[in-house]
Amino acid sequence: MPTLMVSISGIRGIVGDGLDPQVLVKFCSAYADFIGKGKVVIGRDARISGEMVRSIVTGTLLAKGLDVIDIGICPTPTVQYTVKNLSAKGGIAISASHNPNEWNALKLLNDTGQFMTPEQNVELLKILNDNKENKFESWGHLGNLTSTSKGLKKHVKDVLNLKYINKKKIRKRKFKVLADCVNGAGVYVIPQLLREFGCEVIEMNCEKTGIFPRLPEPIPENLTETMKAVKKSKADLGVVVDPDVDRLVLITNDGKPFGEENTITSCIKFILSKEKGNAVVNLSTTRAVDDVAKEYDSKVYRSPVGEANVVKKMKEVNAVIGGEGSGGVIYPALHYGRDALVGIALTLQNLLEFGGTISDLKKSLPSYFIAKKKIELGAANPDQIINTLKNKYKSGNVNTDDGLRIDFADHWVHFRKSNTEPIIRSIVEAKDKEKAEELSKKYFEEIKELL
Repeated sequence: MPTLMVSISGIRGIVGDGLDPQVLVKFCSAYADFIGKGKVVIGRDARISGEMVRSIVTGTLLAKGLDVIDIGICPTPTVQYTVKNLSAKGGIAISASHNPNEWNALKLLNDTGQFMTPEQNVELLKILNDNKENKFESWGHLGNLTSTSKGLKKHVKDVLNLKYINKKKIRKRKFKVLADCVNGAGVYVIPQLLREFGCEVIEMNCEKTGIFPRLPEPIPENLTETMKAVKKSKADLGVVVDPDVDRLVLITNDGKPFGEENTITSCIKFILSKEKGNAVVNLSTTRAVDDVAKEYDSKVYRSPVGEANVVKKMKEVNAVIGGEGSGGVIYPALHYGRDALVGIALTLQNLLEFGGTISDLKKSLPSYFIAKKKIELGAANPDQIINTLKNKYKSGNVNTDDGLRIDFADHWVHFRKSNTEPIIRSIVEAKDKEKAEELSKKYFEEIKELL
C-alpha cells in the first residue's frame, strides 16, 4: 500500500511508492493557489531523489505563474531564513528530515518563513480537495526562475554575527570538533561554519553523495561509530546533524551522548543568563528547562509537540529562546525555526565561557532520565483511553493541550496518540533511570489493562 503522510508541515512519503510525480504536482499546485502571486524560495537536502523532486516542484510553481528562487542544497532552516530575508510569499524545503534514503518530503512554509499555521493548513487542504483540475498559466504568464547560492552564505554570516557570540575569542580557543553530517545537507555548511569559528575539524560522513551511510536519525544507537571516533581523535566535542540540519546532537569529549534534552537545556540556560525573558518548549521536553529558568527568575511555557506549535507559543509569550528536546534550538533573534547552525554557535560560546570540558558542562546541568514506550492499540479508541487516564490521575497537574501530560512531584508522563498508526506513545521522566523505567512499565501495564 503506498505511503503518503500528510501533516501540518507538508507531505512525506516513499519515492515511487506514494510520493510520485502526480502527487507532487497536485500538492504544489494547491500550494501555489494558496500563495497567489509572488516569489517562492525552494531548497533541498542532499538525498538522491532531491533533484527529481526539485524539478517537478519548480516546474509546477513556474507553470502556476509563481517566481521561484532556488537556493540549492542547503539546510531547512536556510530556506526558512531566506524566505524571511527576501520577504518572499512562501517557501518549500524539500527534505524528509531524519527518514531513510527512500523517503522525501515537501515542507511548506508561509510568508514569515515558518511552517504553516493550523489555520493555513486547513485552508490549503480545502484548496487541495476542491481542485478537481489544476489550472496552469499560458506561455506569456509563466513565472521566472532564479538560482542563487547567496541564501546559505547570508545564513552563515548572520549566525557568525549573532549577539552574545564572540567570534574572536572562540577562534582563539581553537576547539577540536568532529562533525558527522550523515552525507546530508550539513556537508555543505557545517564543516565550513566550524572552520569560520577557528575550529580544527575532523570530518566524518561528510561526502557529497546524498546517500546516508547509516540510519540518519541522530539517536545514540545510530551513532556508535561516531562516538568512538570522537574519543579516539581526542576531540573537544562531536557535532552531529540530521540530513536537513534542523536538529543538533552533541557528543562529549569522552565519546558519550551529551543528550538532545541537554542541548536545548544548555542553550536556554545560556540565553537566560544573558537576558531576562520567557522560554518555550514542547510538552515532551525535559523538566530540566524549568530548573534552569528558575535560576534566572524566568518562566517556561509549554506547547503541543511540533515546531509550528512551539513557534506559535513563543510569539504569544514573546519568548527569547525556545525549542524541542530532540535537539531543536529556536532563537528568534535570528529567526523562528529550529536551526542547528544557531545551536552550534550558542554551544561554542557557552563552552568557551564555561571554561571546562563538555562532559563537565553536562554534569553542571540538572539530571533527569526519560523512558519512552510505544503501545499498540489494535481497534481500541485512543481518545477513550487517554480520557480514562485523565480521570484516574486528575489529582496531578494535568495538561490536555496535546494528548495528556501529568506532572507529579517526582516525575511527569506524557501520553500522545499517533496520527498515522494505531498507537499511543508514552514518555516518562524521573530523576533516575530505574525510576523512569519502572514508571514507564507501570503506565504501559495500565494501558494494556484498559485494552
